[in-house]
Amino acid sequence: MANVSVLNMEGNEVGTIELNDAVFGVEINEHLVHLAVVRQLANKRQGTQKAKTRSEVRGGGRKPWRQKGTGHARQGSIRAPQWTGGGVVFAPVPRDYSVKMNRKERLAALKSALTAKVQDNKLIVVDDLKFEAIKTKDMQNVLNNLKAEKALVVTPAVDQNVVLSARNIPEVQTATVNTINVYDVMKHKTLVLTKDAVASIEEVYA
Repeated sequence: MANVSVLNMEGNEVGTIELNDAVFGVEINEHLVHLAVVRQLANKRQGTQKAKTRSEVRGGGRKPWRQKGTGHARQGSIRAPQWTGGGVVFAPVPRDYSVKMNRKERLAALKSALTAKVQDNKLIVVDDLKFEAIKTKDMQNVLNNLKAEKALVVTPAVDQNVVLSARNIPEVQTATVNTINVYDVMKHKTLVLTKDAVASIEEVYA
């Protein structure tokens, strides 16, 4: 089991914590991590893109000129794709972009992402993260003390003071144990977990 230092909000070491290998020490499966990221990005797409084909564009019901004898190329409609104002040849239509992934695969991908942060020394554990008031400056000072840049901050449950204090800091995002996902973990350079969040993750995902 990996041992990680536990820091306080001032950035001083106050102890160590032993991480569960069932969550933070698995064999990394890059393929599943890739699939999980692709799935999440694909599932974000609305799929409401639409353009009109030649049959949907208004007008063009009459043949613009007779078939032969004009010297022009033969035309059947002024709404054919080659005409200005005509329809699109292979127009996009509303569709479902969602990608399916088995629950066990999603879990394995998340464990792989968490393990990768541990192996890269990009996992920071804080003994507690509490603010008396909503203040961006306080949150920035804590992140500076922890030397955490482009961080994903995970707490056991929603703490409005933490969420709102971090909201205006660029490239910093907050999440709870139940909402963490592979894409957010991999997108951020540093993963900051509270001690309680580590216990909750091991309880939920082990």
